[in-house]
Amino acid sequence: MPHLTIDYSANMEDRTDIAGLCEALRVAAIETGVFPMPGVRVRAFRADHVAIADGRDIHGYIDISIRLRGGRPDDAKTTATQHVFDAARRYLEPALARHSIALSVEMRDIDPALSPKTGTIRDHLTETD
Repeated sequence: MPHLTIDYSANMEDRTDIAGLCEALRVAAIETGVFPMPGVRVRAFRADHVAIADGRDIHGYIDISIRLRGGRPDDAKTTATQHVFDAARRYLEPALARHSIALSVEMRDIDPALSPKTGTIRDHLTETD
């Protein structure tokens, strides 16, 4: 963990590089020191059908959801959430300056007792990772 999920309006693809945003958020998540690198996953889902504000198609949004296994202190989660938000805002600054865009981030804990995990990513990391 964590899983970062980007939900975005389809018009954002004309305004920014969504794959680049995924990479920027991956790096930011690792930089926090709160999320172990092997557990970081970032994915993006485009919403083709949206209705925003006054209904005009000039508006867009990017909503970032961070889900992570419970147990981290609140201050670490607050700092990490702000770091990811700041990274997204920096990456999107050119688009935010030219377009009507709502940007949001929310972090949620996952109850470890209700979320069994297994995986082999750590087995496939190289020494330089």
